[in-house]
Amino acid sequence: MKKFIVLFIAIIAVLTGGTAGHAAGILTPVQSRHQPIKIQDHHVNVVINNGFAMTEVHQTFFNPNSEDLEAIYSFPVPKSASLSEVTIYAGENEINGEVIEKQKAEKIYEEEKSQGNDAGLAEKNEFYTFEFRVYPVPANNETKIRFLYYQPLKIDTGVGRYLYPLEDGGTDEAGKRFWTSNERVEKTFSVNLELKSAYPVKDVRVPGFEAAAGIDKLDDGHYKVNMALTDMSLNRDFIFYYRLAESLPGRVEVIPFRDKKDAAGTFMMVITPGEDLKPITSGSDYCFVLDISGSMDSKIHTLKKGVIKAIADLKAGDRFRIITFGSNAKELTNGWMPVSKKSMTKAEQIIKAIKVNGSTNMYAGMKLGLKHLDADRPANLVLITDAVTNTGVIKPAKFDELLKQYDVRVFGFLMGNSANWPLMQTIAQATGGYYDTISNADDIMGKLLQAGEKIKYEALLDASAALKGVKTFNLTDDTFKKVYRGEQLVIFGKYETGGKSRLTLRANLTGEDKTYTTDFLFPDIDTDNPELERLWALATIEKIEALERIGKMPASESENAIRDLGVDYQIVTDYTSMLVLSDKDFNEHGIDRRNKERIAREMQARTARSSQPVQNYTVDQQKPAFKHHTPSIGGGGGAVDPFTGCLAALGSIIGVFRVTRRKKKQ
Repeated sequence: MKKFIVLFIAIIAVLTGGTAGHAAGILTPVQSRHQPIKIQDHHVNVVINNGFAMTEVHQTFFNPNSEDLEAIYSFPVPKSASLSEVTIYAGENEINGEVIEKQKAEKIYEEEKSQGNDAGLAEKNEFYTFEFRVYPVPANNETKIRFLYYQPLKIDTGVGRYLYPLEDGGTDEAGKRFWTSNERVEKTFSVNLELKSAYPVKDVRVPGFEAAAGIDKLDDGHYKVNMALTDMSLNRDFIFYYRLAESLPGRVEVIPFRDKKDAAGTFMMVITPGEDLKPITSGSDYCFVLDISGSMDSKIHTLKKGVIKAIADLKAGDRFRIITFGSNAKELTNGWMPVSKKSMTKAEQIIKAIKVNGSTNMYAGMKLGLKHLDADRPANLVLITDAVTNTGVIKPAKFDELLKQYDVRVFGFLMGNSANWPLMQTIAQATGGYYDTISNADDIMGKLLQAGEKIKYEALLDASAALKGVKTFNLTDDTFKKVYRGEQLVIFGKYETGGKSRLTLRANLTGEDKTYTTDFLFPDIDTDNPELERLWALATIEKIEALERIGKMPASESENAIRDLGVDYQIVTDYTSMLVLSDKDFNEHGIDRRNKERIAREMQARTARSSQPVQNYTVDQQKPAFKHHTPSIGGGGGAVDPFTGCLAALGSIIGVFRVTRRKKKQ
C-alpha cells in the first residue's frame, strides 16, 4: 500500500497582545527631531469581479512642522499584488507614476527632490512592504496620495476571501530598528467594497467590523459594503468573506482580453474540479515542530495553548513527538509518546516550560522532524513558526532538496502580513502542497477547518491541462502535482488568434486515470478586462522567481527577465520602481508614458463594467468538463475570537490528518 507523509506546516504568528512591529503608516527615522507627519484620512475602494480584485487607496497627509519634509509611507505587500498606479496631489498639482528600472528611478527622484520639485517614488521591499516616498510634504499643509493595485482571488471550498493588509508582520527586523511609525488616522478611515459574482452568493461577512459595516444586497451575486470609522489606527487588517451557494457544479471559466487582431491576446483560466473525492481514514503519528526563536516572544503563549489543545484531541492509538527550534533544533520528548492520560499530562508540562530564545533555524527543525518516522505507521509533521528563517540553512533550494526526498503533502498557513510566502511557495511546489495566508483579523477557526476539509479527502494527482486548436503560449502553469478538494486551478497565458479550442485536463484518482474535456471559443476581440495583462505578467514574474529560488534559473537571467516584464507591463518589482513626476519632468528625462496609456485603457474598461451586470465566463455549460457537483463547504463565517478559534480549529484538524508515509528511494 502506498504511504505518504503529511507535512502540515502552519506558519502561525497569532498575537495575543499588541502587534509585532509597526503597522501600516508613515515611517519616521527613530532619531528624527521632527513631529511625525499625520495621516488625516485613509479611504479604500475595492471591486471584486470575475476572479480578480481592484483596490484603490486614497490618503491625505498633513505636515505639522514648520519646514517641508519627505514622507515615507509603508504598506504591507499583498501576495500577488500588481501595483499599477500612483498619483500624488500636491496643492493644485497632480503628478502620476511610470515604472522604470529601479536604480534609474532612485537617481531621478533624488535629483528632483534636491531641486525642490514635486516627486514621488514607489518601491517594493522584497516580500515585506511597498514603500511610497513623497516630496515635498509642505509645511503646515496637506499632501494627498492615491495608489491602485490588482490581485487574483480564488474561491476555496465555496468561500472567497479578500484581505486589505494593514497590520505589519513584524518580520523586517532592520526596518523596526530604524523606523518608528505613525499609524493613527486623525479623521476618517473608510472602506467601500463592491462584490459582483456570476454565481449566487449565500452570505458575506466582515469579521471584527460587523457593527461598523453596512452590507447591502443588490442581487443574488451583487453586494456592497460601506464602512467609516473615526480616529482609527492602521494596525488591523480588513477581511471580507463571501460564500457561494451550495452544490455549485465544477466548471471551467476563461476570461480573455485581446484589443488588436495583429497582437496576441491574454487569458485567465479558472478550473474548479467537480470530482467527488473519497475520504481518508486511518491513524497517525504527529511530530510537532515549534518555533521558539526570539521573534516568537509575543506569540508563544498562543502557540503553547494551541499545541496543548491539539495533543488533547489526539485519539487512542495515536503517538506524538515535540521538537523545538531557535538557533538549533531539540527534541523534548524521548521518541514517540503514546496517547494516554499520563503522556498528555507530561506533554503539557513540557510545553508550558518552553521559553523563547535564539534566532530562527527552520531547516534544522524540519530536518529533525522528518527523522525516526515509522514506515508502518501514518506520520504527520506539524510546524508552527513565523516563517522568517535567518540561521543555519536558509536557501530555498535546500528546503526544496530536503522535501523532495519524501512523498509530502504540505498544508501551509502563513499568518501575518510580510510573512515569508516565497519560501512557503517553494515548499508547496516541491511537494504538490497547499498553502494559505492567515491574518490576525481572520476567522482562524473557519480558515483551518477549510484546510481540514482538504486533508481528510483524496486528491487528484499529477493533473495536467492541455489546450489545442488555438495556439496558446507563455502559460504560467499547466501541471499540478496534487489538486485538493475545493481547490481552484488558475492558469494565465497568451493566445495567438481567436477560434475554437479544446481543454483537456488529465489526472489520477485512486490509481485510475481520469480525463475531463470541454470545447470553447477564444474571441478575436474582447476589451473588457485589460488588467489581465498585468496579472499575467506578475504571475510570470512569480514563476521566474520560483525557478531562481531552487537554482533552475541563473540570478542574472531572472533579474533581466523580471526587469523587462516590470517595465513592459508597468509593474513594481524588486528591480523596477514607479517614479512619480509631472508631465514636463517626464518629458525632460526622456521617459515614455507607457503607464499613462495603460491606465487610460483600464479606467475606460472599469467605467464600462461598473454600469453593467457581471458577466459569466463559464465556457463549459454546453459540454461540462465535470459531471459531479462539489458541495460548497461553509467557512469564513462570523467573527470568531482568534485565540479561541485557533485552539479549536487546530484540535479539529488533528482529528482529520490520516495519510500514510513513504520515503523515496535515495
